[in-house]
Amino acid sequence: MVDIDKHVIQTGATVILALDKLNNLGSDLTLTLFIIDNEQVILGTITDGDIRRGLINGLQTTDVVDKFMNKHFHFLQQNNYDIDKLDELRRLNIQIVPIVDENNRIIRIINLSKKKSILPIDVVIMAGGRGERLRPLTDSIPKPLLHIGEKPIIEYNIDRLYDYGAWNMFITVNYLADQIIDWINSKDKYNGIVNYVKEKKPLGTIGSVSLIRDKFKHNTVLITNSDLLTNINYEEFYRSFIESNADMILATIPYLVNIPYAVIETQDNKVISFKEKPIYNYQSNAGIYLIKKELLDLIPDQNHINATDFMQLLISKGYNVTTFPVFNYWLDIGRYEDYIKAQNDLKNIKF
Repeated sequence: MVDIDKHVIQTGATVILALDKLNNLGSDLTLTLFIIDNEQVILGTITDGDIRRGLINGLQTTDVVDKFMNKHFHFLQQNNYDIDKLDELRRLNIQIVPIVDENNRIIRIINLSKKKSILPIDVVIMAGGRGERLRPLTDSIPKPLLHIGEKPIIEYNIDRLYDYGAWNMFITVNYLADQIIDWINSKDKYNGIVNYVKEKKPLGTIGSVSLIRDKFKHNTVLITNSDLLTNINYEEFYRSFIESNADMILATIPYLVNIPYAVIETQDNKVISFKEKPIYNYQSNAGIYLIKKELLDLIPDQNHINATDFMQLLISKGYNVTTFPVFNYWLDIGRYEDYIKAQNDLKNIKF
């Protein structure tokens, strides 16, 4: 995240001070300052180019920044932007953009050249499971905190989602919850970004969302399992959700079934087709979902419910549930052999 103080200057400051602040940004390609008033409200921007043009037009280095200011600047309003606005910023080759609140006060500044995206989503990471199939590794350590290389499994998920612009994330915990809570609190980089919610009892793979429904800020919520290792493109996932007008979309991964014998299809004992050792390709649930926020009201309060049951509920009510095939790397670290595979894959896969 960009240091706000380095990129803001008060209204009424001299352009000499602005030049000094721009110079202190060093080799940063985003040589832009945001001019703010005494209430921290953003008024405009100033760059070295604005200063050059002002001096050419007769302004002096003793003049205030307001005279050089560009009042027609781009920004994103917190919780009120969409993917089209991101596309516009990319077309205009704008690299640095402020996120402002409803009063146009800067909340954060984003360097788009260092972000994969800025998606208007909230995130829930389900981390309450026991991890039975990974015992004895999980007897004393919750599965999300098992290390793959130098980082816990869950840290890969949080960091990737943050790279895609998610900064309102919740981790739901149950088994060995205090270890996960302590780990979150030890990470300064997650301050104000990652929160946790503690289940009083196991609520399944989506039930704990009922505990935080009122804390979401966007209209779309991404829910994911915490024990996945993946480099899924979350922006493509989100675009598919929007373009298909989905109420819920689930990421899927291919699952191949090899039949070692010839398969014969019959009708009334008559052979109508014959396939020699066929391979069937099925789409399996990848444990990552995008859901319209209002539909989360259908999750019963503090009752056990799995994501697959919730999905079936939506289908039965006629909602549009779609799929997004994942062709990137994806691994469910549910068994010991998967855990070992992840350690080896990490050497060759970019996350």
